[in-house]
Formats: sequence, structure tokens, C-alpha cells
Amino acid sequence: MIELLRNRLNQNFDRKNYDKFIENLQESCGHSIDFRVAETPIFVPKQLQNKLESACQAIIQRLQSDSYLSESQKAVPPKLFVSNPSKHTNFLCIDFAICKNAEGELEPQLIELQGFASLFAWMNFLGIAYQKAYEIPLNFSHLLSGLNQNTYIELLRQTILANHEPASVILLEIEPQQQKTRVDFYQTQALLGIEIVCLSELVQTEKKLFYYKNGKAIEVKRIYNRVIFDDLEANPNFAYNIDLFDDLEVEWVAHPNWFYQISKYSMPFLKHAFVPETHFLNTLKEIPKNLEAFVLKPLFSFAGTGVIIDVTKEDIDKISNPSEWILQKKVNYAAVIDTPEGGVKCEIRMMYLWPDKDEKPTLAIALTRLSRGKMIGVKFNKDLNWVGNSVSFFEQ
Repeated sequence: MIELLRNRLNQNFDRKNYDKFIENLQESCGHSIDFRVAETPIFVPKQLQNKLESACQAIIQRLQSDSYLSESQKAVPPKLFVSNPSKHTNFLCIDFAICKNAEGELEPQLIELQGFASLFAWMNFLGIAYQKAYEIPLNFSHLLSGLNQNTYIELLRQTILANHEPASVILLEIEPQQQKTRVDFYQTQALLGIEIVCLSELVQTEKKLFYYKNGKAIEVKRIYNRVIFDDLEANPNFAYNIDLFDDLEVEWVAHPNWFYQISKYSMPFLKHAFVPETHFLNTLKEIPKNLEAFVLKPLFSFAGTGVIIDVTKEDIDKISNPSEWILQKKVNYAAVIDTPEGGVKCEIRMMYLWPDKDEKPTLAIALTRLSRGKMIGVKFNKDLNWVGNSVSFFEQ
């Protein structure tokens, strides 16, 4: 998005060098990478960065308001409510499509947001890898808020560990070794020394949780949660032996209730130039006549699952639970990244870390995805080049 840097990278691009970059990335990671890493990082100009951060600040201010905090408790399904909720989430991720306004200027448009963990360790690892393999100017960084490697890792440590020893903190997931995001799990383990534990491996004794290592039971004091509770309901054959909804003597990071309270559920409450018009489906007095200008989304789904792009009245009529869907004005991604194979669309996730003790979250890093398909996501970009996971380098 910065013409001089983009042209230089395109002119110097060599497919063999890219293949070597991926080979080195795979080797240094030590585990198979089950998603595509793009041929290029992106360079975010200061003007766009300012717009992204301004939009995030306005969104966060609304999410922290007493009225929203009260209203958002309705988002948590009663059967999935977890006891001892925290006063704030520990992670805040805000996804923006990069678009162009009527004047041709770059601007962000909100796609969705989540009070749930993301690839905080992996994106730092990938940023360092791009820096080694590509010519990244010294005045650009993949870290934000003035963070450097030491302060970023310390902020991540404070957020996930708090005051606990690594042995008493676990990264919890359903069958973690089978998840596509497992490279982030392994990088987190390498940075912080915590164990990666499958939900089925936990043992409950009264209100305490334990995992076993080398035959020894170790009490779990804090859970770095990567379990999406909806996935448990969707997978009834997955067996585990603890009661997640008991009044457990354990801390959550982030507490599971925030997965619902900060989510697509939040969007109808947000009013901003960079937030598209959004309605709960059950609150619509009448269906818009220009349905082609909207997209229909289930409230609680990941990776575009269930999203209907070309909406019809018949699609809406079929929905039996309209309170769990939103109708959102379509966002027109612009092909803002010039590549040797044409323009590429871009989505940037602004990622905040929020330790328990801090009054406000810290913007720490970003996750970037490139697409040439109809939507961001693997199934829409199959067999295409210049797409996939990438890194944003921000002008300092």
C-alpha cells in the first residue's frame, strides 16, 4: 500500500526465494504449517494506521460503557455461562477490511470483532521471519504501541501468566495437535513454558483441576483458553471428564463469557464511519428491498462458516432463530495490494492484550490476511498465489 516499497518488493520477488522462505519458516517452526503463508508482507501507511487505531479506540470506548456491558450479558447462552466472570476480556481482536472511499483514499471497514485469543505468538514469529527474508525498512515494525521484542513478550507473559508459575498455567484446546492453529500453540509454549493440554486430559477433584505430566498431578491455576464452547456442542462424541460450568477454583484468560459478549453480537451497538450498518435479524421491522447490499451472518461462528453473501428473502424466511443472526451492510474490499499477478484484497486484525491488572488494553500486533477470492478464507482462495496469512509492517 506504499507504492515505493511495493514496487521494490515486486521487482525483487523470486519464486525460488519465496519457496526457500517457506522451507526455512517450516524448519524453524519445527511443526507443519497447515495454512498458506503469503508471498509478501504489507506496508501500512501512517494515514491508514491512524484510521485503524481511531476506529479501534471508538469501538473500545463503546464496549467499555456501562450500558453495553449490561446489555451484552444477554449474549451469553445460559447453558454456556461460566462462573466467576472477569471484569474485562484479556484479548480484543478487531477485524477490518481495507477499502477505498469515494475520494479513492484507503479506509478500514469493520468486519467483526472478538473477545477471544488469536495468534499472538505466531504473528510475532512470522513477523521476525519476514524481516529476515525480505527487505523491511528499519522505520517499519510489525509490533505496535512502541513495543519491541522484549516488551511484547513481557506483555504477553503478563496477560497469560499473570502472577503464576508456568507449570500451573495451561493452554487448553480440544485435540490441540489436530488444530490448524497449533503452530501458535507451540510458539506460545516455547515463549512462556506452559503446557498444551487437551480438554479430555483434565481431571477434576472437587473444585480443582489437574493435568498429569510424567505421572505427576499438577494443579491448574490459570487456563489460557482456546476452547470454543460451541464446538463442544457440535461435537457430542468428544468425551471429557470435568464440569466446565462448575464453580471451579481456576482463573480464565480470557474468560469464556467474553467470546459471546464481544463478538458479532456487538456490531449493531456500534455507530461509526468505519462500522457498516448492522441489524439483529429479529429486530428488523421490514426486510430491506436492496438485500443484494447486505450479507447475512450467524452470530457465533468462525472462519466464515454459515455466512450468506448473496442474500435472498427466502434465506431469511428459512431462519428459525433470527435472534442469533445479523444482517450487515456489505463491505467492498479494494484490491489495494499490487502484485505481479494482479490486485489483492486485504484484511487486518488489530490485536490487543489486556493483563488483569491494567486499566485498558494495549494494541500489540496485527494479523493480516490476503485474498483474491470472493471472501477472505482458504476455500475462496484455493490454488491461488499471493494469498493467505501475512504480516502488516507499520510505519513508525
